[in-house]
This record gives sequence, C-alpha cells and structure tokens, in this order.
Amino acid sequence: MSLYKRTDSPRWWVKISHGGRTIQRSTGTEDKTQAKEYHDKLKVSLWEQQRLGVKPRRAWKEAVVRWLAETSDKATHDGDIKKLRWLDAFLGKLMLDEITLDVIDRVKSERLKTVSKSTVNRYLAVVRSILLRARDEWEWIDKAPKVKLFREPPGRERSITVEQAEALLRELPAHQRDVVLFTLATGLRQSNVLRLEWSHVNLESGHAWVDADQSKNRRAIAVPLNSKAVEVLRRQVGKHAVRVFTYAGRPLDRANTHAWQRALKRAGIENFRWHDLRHTWATWHRQSGTPTHELQRLGGWRTSVMVERYAHLAPDHLATAANRLDSMLGGYDLATLEKKKGVSEQR
Repeated sequence: MSLYKRTDSPRWWVKISHGGRTIQRSTGTEDKTQAKEYHDKLKVSLWEQQRLGVKPRRAWKEAVVRWLAETSDKATHDGDIKKLRWLDAFLGKLMLDEITLDVIDRVKSERLKTVSKSTVNRYLAVVRSILLRARDEWEWIDKAPKVKLFREPPGRERSITVEQAEALLRELPAHQRDVVLFTLATGLRQSNVLRLEWSHVNLESGHAWVDADQSKNRRAIAVPLNSKAVEVLRRQVGKHAVRVFTYAGRPLDRANTHAWQRALKRAGIENFRWHDLRHTWATWHRQSGTPTHELQRLGGWRTSVMVERYAHLAPDHLATAANRLDSMLGGYDLATLEKKKGVSEQR
C-alpha cells in the first residue's frame, strides 16, 4: 500500500501501479484510516475493471471538468461555472452513481430557500445535462435519475410606456442615461451594449454589429442604427479608444446598479428589470406595426417563437388581413346564404 502526504495538501494521497501505469490521486481525507479504506476500494475497482469488464466508477467532479470543456462555447458558460460552484457543496464528493433523486431533491429544497423556481430550474438543467451526457455519450453510467424541473409561468413580457421611459431617463445619471437610450433604440442585450467596441461601429453607414461569440445564439448580429442610436454614439466619441460606453474614463462593466434601482424608484416604475428594456423595445416595434420577420432579424432571434410573444400587441395588421375576405363574402347575406341583389356572380 502506498499512502503519502504532499507538502501542498493536508489530505492523504494514494499511489497505485496497475496495468503498466501509475495512478495517483487524492483520497479526499486527512484521516489515515479512511484513506486506507479508499485505497483498498480503489484497488478492488481497478481489478473489477480489468478482469470482469466492470465500468470504472466516475466522480461528479470528473464529469464537471469534461462537461465544461465540451460546452465552453456556450453563451452561458460563465454562468454555468457559477452554478456548478454552488452545486459542489452537494455533489462535489459524490460518485456519479451516488447521485439519486433524494440528492436532487435536497439540492432543490436548499436552492429554493433563496431563489425562485425558475432560477432553480437553471441549476437543475445543468445537473441533468451532465448526467445525461455521462450516460448517453460517455457511457460512464448505465442510468441517470430523472431530473424533473418545476413548471414555470409563461415568459415575462414586462414593458413600459414612452412616458415612463422618459421619466426614467430623467432620473438616470448622464452616462447611464445614454446606455438605456441606446438599448431602447436598438434592443440589444445588456452584455452586447456594454461590450460594444468602436471597431464594431460604423457611424457613416449607420450600422453596428455583434460578433457570433458575443451573441446568445452564437450568430453574428447586424444592428441598423436609427437616428437616436447614432446620436447617442456620437456623444461617446473620444471618451475611450476601444469601448463605446464608459464612466470616468473606464469601460462600463455593469448597468444594473444602485443608481439604476434608485432611478426606477424615483420614476415610480416597479417590477422592472434591465432586460425588460429589450422587451420594451420589441413591444414598441410591434405597436408600430413592425412585421414578425423583420423584428426577428432586428432582435437576433434564431426562430420566430420569441417574437410571437408580442403578436397580441399589434392587432391592427391582423385586422387588415381578416378584412381581405370582405370582397369575397360581401356579395352574400350570411344569415340566409342568399346572394344580395345587384351583386353579379363571379366566375
């Protein structure tokens, strides 16, 4: 048996020669008795793998490392890392086959103490994704617990009126006012606005663009700039060599600040998040008659599903479509299905 301690760790480590290779890993404990038990179990596991063809047991942490490497191009990658750090307290010491429905339920219960069901679902979705990949693609486990998500309410569609937007803009400090105004003019997400660089802006042609690696859908977005957006950008010229939106000479890294919250309160606007500026932009477009296919392209949505959430806000164009049948049905009394007098029959 080879147990030892490293100078950089208080835990016992194990070193085993097996199948012509040397295996070294932490036992995860400072107790020598527990470390010996880990050593003995590991040797049995290695023997079963070699002689009986039994799958090696894999740890949750192993799966996390591989999953993060394979999903590093996701727009939510940084957020996934934060979720996994929180989950580590519950899953970090477990093997994949030890993650049962009871464990998942404990995660649910604990997370629900501080966040909404919708937010809990984001955590559960990460766990489910890792377990399913471990089962279906890596073949590390034969079965995975069925992780059920909470039923969520319909998508949020909070928006404000033009008058409310004007009240909010009046309450904001100048640098943040321009960020909000630019968002209302373009509908860009907060991260795309704050990270916007001058190299991605052409004031002469009135266009900006978002690279695919900064887009939620991993597709480049062309952003036509209306006169209000151009006006905002011109006010930023000369403030920074690279980034467009700054404060005191430094690039802005966040917009949902205390100043934003205080401005909302002074403007009398409740239950309003920064992302709701994008909803407001989409709502105003629909109310102005912008067609679905155009709004989809402007907003950078992959499909029209998200855009259809705003369809009820623009009933006028549907009324026009419905009225197209008037000319066909106008020659009949629909109560009796008799042809009206003076109306010639169409052939």
